[in-house]
Amino acid sequence: MKFTIYQESRPGTRPNNQDRVAYSYTRESLLLVVADGMGGHLHGEVAAQIAVQYIVEAFQRAARPRIQDELMFLSRSLSNAHAAIQDYAFDKNLPEAPRTTIVACLIQNSVAFWAHAGDSRLYMIRRGRIVQQTRDHSRLQMMLDQGLIDEEEAARHPARNRIFSCLGGSHSPQMEFSSPVPLFANDLIVICTDGVWGNLVPEDFTTRLSDTNVLEASPRLMDLAEARGGLTCDNLSMLSMHWHDDYAEVPASTISTNSMPLDGITTKMEGFVRSRGPEGSLSEDEIERAIDEINEAIKKYSRFDPGK
Repeated sequence: MKFTIYQESRPGTRPNNQDRVAYSYTRESLLLVVADGMGGHLHGEVAAQIAVQYIVEAFQRAARPRIQDELMFLSRSLSNAHAAIQDYAFDKNLPEAPRTTIVACLIQNSVAFWAHAGDSRLYMIRRGRIVQQTRDHSRLQMMLDQGLIDEEEAARHPARNRIFSCLGGSHSPQMEFSSPVPLFANDLIVICTDGVWGNLVPEDFTTRLSDTNVLEASPRLMDLAEARGGLTCDNLSMLSMHWHDDYAEVPASTISTNSMPLDGITTKMEGFVRSRGPEGSLSEDEIERAIDEINEAIKKYSRFDPGK
């Protein structure tokens, strides 16, 4: 496999960053994950961290060097992450379990599979056009589908952030799975939270990312989304991946897995960081305690192999 990948998460104007992003790859498999947590003090961050960390760790156990059943892996790992968040809430005696959106994309043999719940989005861009896009699990999307409102009305609708499917919470998530989608050279996969796509239009993705170095174009697109978000900008996170032909000459920044050992694995996943400002600041003890609680919630489900 050859690909170029960009990953970033910013707090926007919020004191806490409840988004989480990660990617992990072996010689024959690539996983991309984005989550947007929802909940009170700290708990939204915990929900997103549990979801991303569990899915990544499940991938690390199962991809040796590839996943045998892609959709089964996605289904089981997302379901187990949901259960781990619920267990965390139960152990902490929370009145309501924290929640998080999720998008997870698995790529093997130049074929992409993805699953999502909530309103974080995956876009596939090919030759300057969006050829695949996840459908938001929101009441606003349902109103759009029914022709009750148009895109312009949706952009300023007061219920634009209300979703009906997520990980965590009291109800089982309504997860949606893609069909297998073949990848071709120069295809782009972009996964982002609503802090990004909510401040952009589709043409921003297609014109600013296509035919451009993704490592240069992606931060500029984040800058644009953050600027448009203004003084109320939400957390914003994005993973963008440029797929390359295995035999093409590529820049030095391109990742090539062809020389990796069969048991090799590389992961980029950020954990808790100290929040800015007195409203969102966390002590070292709070951070360490949260990390311990996350690991304990995940540990219970680590014995359930999502499928090799």
